[in-house]
Formats: sequence, structure tokens, C-alpha cells
Amino acid sequence: MIGVLAAISAAIAVAAGAFGAHGAAGPQQAEWLRTGGLYQLIHAVAALAIMGFARGPAMLLLAGGAIFAVTLYAMALGAPKWLGAVTPIGGTLLIVGWLWAAWMYWRA
Repeated sequence: MIGVLAAISAAIAVAAGAFGAHGAAGPQQAEWLRTGGLYQLIHAVAALAIMGFARGPAMLLLAGGAIFAVTLYAMALGAPKWLGAVTPIGGTLLIVGWLWAAWMYWRA
């Protein structure tokens, strides 16, 4: 299931980046789409890379990437700016996922 979610996450990230480059309403919206797409894509690939050894951290990377990116995508598409206050929750999950993965690799 991690592989399926990671592949879907990567596809969404590419679509968001493409929309940001060609269809965003303005420069701020394009930047939100670009940033969200970059973070989501990197963490989808990372989840694929570590899913065989570190399933828990891989899931955190996917969840964190999704929360981080979706809040930015939503604001780029017109959602209220207060949603930006939720974005750091995704970033925190990403950090915890990376630290958890580091700990698991350290122990191995």
C-alpha cells in the first residue's frame, strides 16, 4: 500500500508543479504549487526508497508530505490563507519521519 500511495503522491506532485508553471493565477500561487510539488515529490520517492526497511517512517513521510503540500495547493487555488497555519504540521511530520528513519538505520 505504501508503494501505491507514494506513486499517487508523486503523480499529484508532478501535476501540481505543472499547473504552477503554466496555469497559476499569480506568482504567489505558482510558488505555493512549486514548493508543495517539490516537497511532495521528494518525500514520495523517499518513501518508496525506505518502505522495505522503515515502513513507519515511510508512512510519516507520505502523510507529512501530503499535509504540507495539500495546504499549499489549497491556498493556491483560493482557500483561506489561515490554512497556511496547518502547513507546519506536515513539515513536523516530515522531520519526525526522517529522524525516525535515521534512528532505525542507526540501530540496524
